[in-house]
Amino acid sequence: MGLCFSFLFPPSATPQSSSSFNKPPLSSGSTSTIGFSATTSSAGRSQFSEVASGSIDGTNEGSLRFPSPNGQILDRPNLKVFSFGDMKSAARGFKPDTLLGEGGFGKVYKGWMDEKTLTPAKAGSGIMVAIKKLNSESTQGFQEWQSEVNFLGRLSHPNLVKLLGYCWEDEELLLVYEFMPKGSLENHLFRRNPNIEPLSWNTRIKIAIGAARGLAFLHDSEKQVIYRDFKASNILLDGSYNAKISDFGLAKLGPSGGQSHVTTRVMGTYGYAAPEYIATGHLYVKSDVYGFGVVLLEIMTAMRALDTKRPSGQQNLVEWVKPFLSNKKKLKGIMDARIEGQYSPKAAIQAAQLSLKCLENDPKQRPSMKEVLESLEAIEAIQVKSKESKNNISHQAPVVQAARHQRAVKV
Repeated sequence: MGLCFSFLFPPSATPQSSSSFNKPPLSSGSTSTIGFSATTSSAGRSQFSEVASGSIDGTNEGSLRFPSPNGQILDRPNLKVFSFGDMKSAARGFKPDTLLGEGGFGKVYKGWMDEKTLTPAKAGSGIMVAIKKLNSESTQGFQEWQSEVNFLGRLSHPNLVKLLGYCWEDEELLLVYEFMPKGSLENHLFRRNPNIEPLSWNTRIKIAIGAARGLAFLHDSEKQVIYRDFKASNILLDGSYNAKISDFGLAKLGPSGGQSHVTTRVMGTYGYAAPEYIATGHLYVKSDVYGFGVVLLEIMTAMRALDTKRPSGQQNLVEWVKPFLSNKKKLKGIMDARIEGQYSPKAAIQAAQLSLKCLENDPKQRPSMKEVLESLEAIEAIQVKSKESKNNISHQAPVVQAARHQRAVKV
């Protein structure tokens, strides 16, 4: 039996890989993928629809239990099954003005649905949703669509994007998610728009904490879930900049039977993937921790993990900045200049040291995501304490503060 929540498909209906993995040229945001056929039997479709909608009893083999008060795992997916007509109506016929984005899976459109019934609604009424439509020529294809339903259909946590339902009609494969109005962390960090304020230091730490909580939830179980593709573009933000992890197409169940890792084809995104995984195909729970360390560097520097437009020797962010992370003066030189003055040197060096720990070459030497979360919360507390100290000084010695300000103006 494969590493999946339960056998939603009979063996004859499970798509097989159509090609072996070949490493593509290094490029920013490039994703290594395997091609899959999106053709399955009608019997497989029927069985999948019944189990995913929770209308029949599914096997409990591989069922997970997470000891988290802020999340839960369902025995079976609890999703609404949409018709393609519903999808087309909700997304206004998939017109260009409803397009939110595009990736390896296909295109994502915004749509509108009734909040209670999740039936299509007029544009601007009800709730907005995100509808992901599989490209028939997608190299990621059916198996990743199935993985999304298997995982997100059963995982429930404030820091995971909520999957509302799916559509499988003829060759049409779609997924319906809650809408995340602030978009991805990637857009905020790297797409410079003079009309949009850059994320503040406090907001960046808040986002890092939210994403860490999501990963810790996945890892904190007897049978852990390895996310496998942690990167800035997969961290989405709600209206209050709360982070939610999205896109579970490459997720795997963790090792069992006393094993330290699972062996699988190398898939993911270069620049974020852990070195042991790229070299051997051995996937550890702490392979996700490496990816988190890369994203934490991106949050601090506002520079992409891989960028061929940077000078030679600087294109791989981790290789370039690692030597600077233990030096306060050099660290300041790589921090995002747009947030200068918003953080204390102590907070910055602690964040840098945490990133270094996550980026250890030996996965055993990396912290757990629970430990990462605790460290980030301590870093966040430094900022709160710093603000309180400044307020106290301001109230206790206003004359001194005024004098300092005058000297600063003269300089």
